[in-house]
Amino acid sequence: MKSPFFLLILIAANFTIHAQKYSNEFLYIGVGAAAQARGNAVVAAIDDVTAGYWNPAGLLNSSNKYEVSLMHAEYFAGIAKYDYLAFSTPIDSLSHIGASIIRFAIDDIPDTRFLYDANGALNYNNIRFFSAADYAFLLSYARKLPVLNGLKVGGNAKVIHRVAGNFANAWGFGLDVGAQLDYKKWNFGIMITDVTGTFNAWNHNADQIVDIFTQTNNEIPDNSVEVTIPRATIGVARYFQVQKNFGVLAAIDFVTSFDGERNVLWKSNFASIDPAVGLEIDYKSIIFLRGGVGDIQEMKDFDSSTYRTFQPNFGIGFKIKSVTVDYALTDIGDQSEALYSNVFSLKAGFN
Repeated sequence: MKSPFFLLILIAANFTIHAQKYSNEFLYIGVGAAAQARGNAVVAAIDDVTAGYWNPAGLLNSSNKYEVSLMHAEYFAGIAKYDYLAFSTPIDSLSHIGASIIRFAIDDIPDTRFLYDANGALNYNNIRFFSAADYAFLLSYARKLPVLNGLKVGGNAKVIHRVAGNFANAWGFGLDVGAQLDYKKWNFGIMITDVTGTFNAWNHNADQIVDIFTQTNNEIPDNSVEVTIPRATIGVARYFQVQKNFGVLAAIDFVTSFDGERNVLWKSNFASIDPAVGLEIDYKSIIFLRGGVGDIQEMKDFDSSTYRTFQPNFGIGFKIKSVTVDYALTDIGDQSEALYSNVFSLKAGFN
């Protein structure tokens, strides 16, 4: 049997390996309108099928034997489409499994390489279209541990597939690990994504674009391996019962990246920390009002001065028996009204 080290040598013999700062960023957008409305501050208290994405340990908090979740969102004035499907179920009284599929894509991109026919005439019928799409397939497992009361752990095995029409494609594999601990009325959580580093092996069909790249003096891309550096999120949450019919869930997450200095609230060469705060008010666990703030960025203006932006999030949810419908309104980067995005998700539980 070939060892992982031997396989890595075989890969390196044919590919150039690069540690990419923003590799697989589509996996950090978030899933579920309920979570996005709370600013994605959910690692400590996630309790449904979407935990397979946020923190697989949270799958054990699900109260249904089977849960299914669907989400559709459009970003950048509808240019980019984001879709999500997930399922979870218990194996026994101590463990759960789940599966998730994510697709983030820009479709119908015009390919004008054949705009002129063999006679040099302009022919718009020759325009072709392609998609730039990112896919992720997650298989999740969670289990309660008897060593400490309230401790739950979980992990993801994920496969990444990225395509840019017929020009390039990549396959990747990675692992995530997470844990939750309930102590008195407090909830604590940690999620480490790409804990072993996620490797995307890129294949470029350079023969299709070599002429264009040569004419424009661009460098012809080589096959390469893109490495996603681990990222850790630590969260704290608590639920407060207010009167008889109202409750408040407050949470804060600290998203920590280790791929160099980023333009976030707290940054250094070793680690950069981006906090997110979320709040949810419920009435009899039927109607939910949500809000959150995150993605605090330092931006540079044209005069080299800097200013801060943040992403505000709002949402509402309704639960009718075992079906929940959620809506979120998000503002990516606080840059323009065109960047406001509507997120819808549906969750259903079956026993």
